Amino acid sequence: MLFNLEKLVISIAALLLLVMPVYAQELNSQETLLDRQKQIQIHRTTIVPVLDGVLDDETWMQAAVIEDLHQYEPIDHAEPTERTIVYIAYDDDFLYVAARMFDSEPNQIRARQLVQGGSARWDDGFTVYLDPFNNKRTGYMFQTNPNGIRTQGTFETPTQLNRDWEDIWYAGARVNEEGWVAEVAIPFKTLNFDANNQNWGFTLERYIARKQEAISWSSYNREVDPGTAGLITGLVGLQQGRGLDFVPTMVTTHSKNYAKGSKTSDTEPALDIFYNFTPSLTGVLTLNTDFSSTEVDDRQVNLSRFNLFFPEKRDFFLQDSDIFSFGDLRRNGMPFHSRRIGLSAGGQPVDLEVGTKLTGRVGRFNVGVLGVQQEGFEDVKASNLFVGRVAANVLRESSVGMIFTDGDPRSNNDNSLMGFDFRYRNTDFAERHSLEGGAWFQSTNSPGIKEEQDAWGINLGTSNNNEGFEGDVSFQRIEENFNPALGFVNRRGIEFSDVSIGYRHLPEHQWLRELTHGVTVRSYEKISGGLESRFMFLEPFELETNDGDSFGTQAIYNREVLIEPFEIVDGVVISPGDYEFSSYGFELSGANERVIAPSFEYSEGEFFTGDRAEISLGAEWRPNQRLFMGLEYEYNDIDLPNGSFITRLVQVDLNIAFNVRWSWVNLIQYDNESETAGINSRLRWSPRSGQDLYVVLHHGFNATGVFRGLRSADSQLSVKYTQTFRF
Repeated sequence: MLFNLEKLVISIAALLLLVMPVYAQELNSQETLLDRQKQIQIHRTTIVPVLDGVLDDETWMQAAVIEDLHQYEPIDHAEPTERTIVYIAYDDDFLYVAARMFDSEPNQIRARQLVQGGSARWDDGFTVYLDPFNNKRTGYMFQTNPNGIRTQGTFETPTQLNRDWEDIWYAGARVNEEGWVAEVAIPFKTLNFDANNQNWGFTLERYIARKQEAISWSSYNREVDPGTAGLITGLVGLQQGRGLDFVPTMVTTHSKNYAKGSKTSDTEPALDIFYNFTPSLTGVLTLNTDFSSTEVDDRQVNLSRFNLFFPEKRDFFLQDSDIFSFGDLRRNGMPFHSRRIGLSAGGQPVDLEVGTKLTGRVGRFNVGVLGVQQEGFEDVKASNLFVGRVAANVLRESSVGMIFTDGDPRSNNDNSLMGFDFRYRNTDFAERHSLEGGAWFQSTNSPGIKEEQDAWGINLGTSNNNEGFEGDVSFQRIEENFNPALGFVNRRGIEFSDVSIGYRHLPEHQWLRELTHGVTVRSYEKISGGLESRFMFLEPFELETNDGDSFGTQAIYNREVLIEPFEIVDGVVISPGDYEFSSYGFELSGANERVIAPSFEYSEGEFFTGDRAEISLGAEWRPNQRLFMGLEYEYNDIDLPNGSFITRLVQVDLNIAFNVRWSWVNLIQYDNESETAGINSRLRWSPRSGQDLYVVLHHGFNATGVFRGLRSADSQLSVKYTQTFRF
């Protein structure tokens, strides 16, 4: 494999020229950071609490107590309007955290989420943040609401939280006449940590939904994440047992293809084995992996020339996904995107016979190794796929690393990639600003191709959650033959530049909370010469009220250069040419804390050589904790000289929670681009964390209109039971 080292050196040198002036400031500011970092000594308990939302266990009498909390929203470091007392303790196996949250109006406490694992974002909530390595780069989030539901996430970067991650932990909660109480028990077996490190990054958050008030123990610049956490000290003698988890699964599936008139039935076991080689290094072996309980993708209508991006939702790939993140790339140019594995180009599942993964931390190094044996499908032979990633923590909050991939899951060709990245972060750059930047370089090796296989990029930005300016600038070069077969790329042969700047105003007003303005300019220049695309987004203003309602306006300018015909929909072709067009619009949304939260977006203007009107309607209805209904409708009316067409996309969510253990989640979707509709219905029984029964029905239809003229196309009924056994 040949790498263009000149480009790598140039990119890293350019970044160093940008960050070295602030490096000295970072070193000088370490003492300042420690001065503002809260610490608390916690103690071992001998009593295991009952997680029932009643703080009558002796555990909490032995616990360390935190009362010095502050607001970070709406007023940074103001006194909270309600009192909170937090208790922290631990034993050999668990970290215990409880909170007594007083409320002057307990009948106004919001507790409308009862689906286990569902978002509690719009309820009153209590959240624990952990950084077991105290590296201010990675960590965990555990959140519960007054119903005691559990939702969690893992930080892929200091500020990027992946909420699809799931593991075993326990929670209980109860509303009382004084407010509400939450109790949390987090097994050390669920976490990666350094057994020799007694100091963990820790902070917490309380959210009062009706006031949109966020309260924390340790925050900085209105941020609550691993980079702003305080410290809990005194964690010694932690146990992970043998560090061995067995997760057997049994799945029965009945499928029917209505066009072919065929039926199939199958019952298969699957097994996942987790082993902690050390408390900070975990190995995983998966056999005959099953993804039948995974949520289906949200549909998207594509009116561009480029492939759309869909996020990963499968648990096996989500575990420790932060280890494999590279260069803060979120879309085009990613060297590794796990959705390339186990899915065909058309999105059909492909069986995985065996998968292995080793992830964790060794000293200052973050290590990830993934190997998968994928079965053959269509005319693609079975393949062995490999990803290796290592990154070293440098400076105080930064890292430098490399990645290597091998294999092509969607062809019979060989493919490999190697990349290097440097990620810089300084949360103490200025009084109200954080500074982030990075540089990365990748090169692929594909059969029969000798050149134009590289990609590299550089970026630098400052963020500000208080009043004032923020902005960022980035540049990327992705050559024509750059082909990350295990990654994601939808634009090649381009040089991409992006410049964004915004201003936030926080007035002290009786109804206005926040006013923002911003502008973004993006340009895609073809390496061979000439422009491919240019985009400018102007937001004259967006305002948010103290009640949570928002209103904003926007103006968009586009320039698209087509060198070949583009069939935007069947039968409608846009000829090669240089097109400039603009549009204007506004958006309005109601606060999600209300029983009914509507939203409306409208824009109209030019589109290539014609006109376009776009409408998005939405509404969420949360009448109580047992029922949720959501509706989204996207409508495009496009009039072009050589053809007019309308696109419609409809999505209906209907969730019914019988109690905290039983839930029935339904997603119904339709779009007229594919002329299909589908329903995905999941009944879930979760008696305790780590034990689940799923009954999943997926039924697809051909459709002549919006849920009209439905004709069954395919269906699948799966029954899946899985349970974790820990040793």
